[in-house]
Amino acid sequence: MSGQQSHWDVVIVGAGPVGGYAAYRLSQNGISVLLLEEHAEIGKPFQCAGLVNPGAMKKVDLENTILSQVNGARMYSPSGIEVKIGRPDAIRTHVVCRKLFDEGVVRKGLEVGAELWLKSKPLDVSINPENVSLTIQKQSEKISITASLLIGCDGAHSWVRRQLKMGKPKEFMIGYQVEVTGYRGVDGYLDMFTGNDVAPGLFAWAIPNGKTHRIGVWSRAEDLDGRSCEQLVEYLMEQSQWSDRFENCRETARFCGPIPCGFVPKPWNQRVILLGDAGGMSKPTTGGGIGPGFEAVDSVLDGLLSGLNRNKLTEKDMKKIAKPLMGMRKRQEKARALRDLFVTSCSDDELDNHFEIFSKPEVIKLINEEGDIEKPVPLGMTLLRKVPKFRPLALKAGFAILKSR
Repeated sequence: MSGQQSHWDVVIVGAGPVGGYAAYRLSQNGISVLLLEEHAEIGKPFQCAGLVNPGAMKKVDLENTILSQVNGARMYSPSGIEVKIGRPDAIRTHVVCRKLFDEGVVRKGLEVGAELWLKSKPLDVSINPENVSLTIQKQSEKISITASLLIGCDGAHSWVRRQLKMGKPKEFMIGYQVEVTGYRGVDGYLDMFTGNDVAPGLFAWAIPNGKTHRIGVWSRAEDLDGRSCEQLVEYLMEQSQWSDRFENCRETARFCGPIPCGFVPKPWNQRVILLGDAGGMSKPTTGGGIGPGFEAVDSVLDGLLSGLNRNKLTEKDMKKIAKPLMGMRKRQEKARALRDLFVTSCSDDELDNHFEIFSKPEVIKLINEEGDIEKPVPLGMTLLRKVPKFRPLALKAGFAILKSR
């Protein structure tokens, strides 16, 4: 479409993977879509570990962007108890080149009719019953456009969310990661480290990335006790009991940024919806945002298409359209409750006790049979129900899950 067009059915702010996927799915159904991206190219900067689960990968068919496959994990307690899970015949997740992946998702949208404006960002927005009015800074030019619907896919610091006062994600994690050569890992496995010295409240990781590894940590600000995530990674690599694995490492890149985990209270408004990190939809158990973002797009797609075709996008209409997101939020809150129970609220001694139980062959067998990285709640409940030593936690889990509703 020509750049002279002044009205679109949908304007999407943010051409990351979730914005690109939303553009793709809407354009497939005959909706005119404009994608706005403030940076000069797609896929930079990126601030995540680059994991894409098989379900999400299947939706976009971008296997050419895969750098390595992850079949399992080696997880370590604070004292060094190892729990190794996974099977060589089952892919748990893919590690992708985020630039190629993001470009590929956006390209799919462009191929079915979406338009992309690079180096472009909204300056002002007003919502009225008839449409959304936007002032766009497109490179050196200011342009006024209208849309029937505005979608915020503009990340953790979402302009759409802040400009329209749509609240804040429940949690903001801090993530820091370096890419290195020379890490001593095991093919097909990512490593996860726990304990107050390396990852207070959550975990650190070493993720195979083709010829390199991504070494990182994420944590809540209140758990850092004055430290930075950069200091935690340095401690992991230089002073921890696992430091010998990093002896030959050479850093090639570093990334950092916030990870919004926990839905904003109301990720919709009249003619507006937030998706992906903008809406706080990253998983509270791993921080992954691509899978939940794709799921969010698919869950509201039919409702958005119906609302756009009938021009029924009032706040009441949008609440109904966004109802599937509330189901996602409930599942994530349950996952957060179990995360806190098993990891975040635990002392190092309690984590060691949990890992001693996890390391039993019968428990590892149970995890491998019933575990799903995308569905931590059923696995957590299965462990509480079937592993006798976890039963004292069951009552706490019940109360925590009830409170999360």
